[in-house]
Amino acid sequence: MELNPVAAAGFGRAADVYERSRPSYPPDAVALLARELGIGAGRTVLDLAAGTGKLTRLLAELGPQLIAVEPSEAMRAEFATVLPDVAVHEGTAEAIPLTDASVDAAVVAQAFHWFDAPRALAEIARVLRPEGGLGLIWNERDESVPWVAELSRVIHWDVRRPYDVRTDWRAVLDESGRFTPARSERFAFEQDLDRDGLCARVASTSYISAMEPAQREAVLAKVREHVVDFPERFPLPYVTDVFWCHLRGV
Repeated sequence: MELNPVAAAGFGRAADVYERSRPSYPPDAVALLARELGIGAGRTVLDLAAGTGKLTRLLAELGPQLIAVEPSEAMRAEFATVLPDVAVHEGTAEAIPLTDASVDAAVVAQAFHWFDAPRALAEIARVLRPEGGLGLIWNERDESVPWVAELSRVIHWDVRRPYDVRTDWRAVLDESGRFTPARSERFAFEQDLDRDGLCARVASTSYISAMEPAQREAVLAKVREHVVDFPERFPLPYVTDVFWCHLRGV
């Protein structure tokens, strides 16, 4: 399956902006994934749709053998610059370029919503070793905070976001029938930014980076106006959702 056209255009144009502006992930969330999926020395872990390696670099600190798969050439180039010691392969979630039963765990950060879930879960199950683990993680801006909710309206995130925030990802995982009942946990997180940093964060959004320059700059001008009275630096609050399960035994 080819990369979604919006994702392909947006991330292809803005891979460097993505690397500079996207947040990391909460240490507690990464620790949870590591604990539940057994990520550590002596284990082989697939980072699927790895992007520029935002999650990969955190997992690398735990000592596993890491294999990254990423469909975007521009993203792979950024990844290789940041993590030159980790192999990054061209491929998609629906056609993973690995052999059967070759990894102990697979993780997907900020990307599962782009996948054809039934096909991707079948492929993930194929490359996992018996009882291997799958973990999904997303940072979402915390729209319970009024200024963040208004930011979403300013950038039309409320109508342009690539997936329904009401999606029950546990149910999606369970519907495949290939994994143990999915579990989940939520964490609070903040990204320290200034106005330029917030504009870069917005510009890294796929549908905004895919816009024509004049249209994109008009959106970013509205973003800057939205926070004109903010302090020089301010936190952008997130909620981070983690989901995990394991391959069912034969």
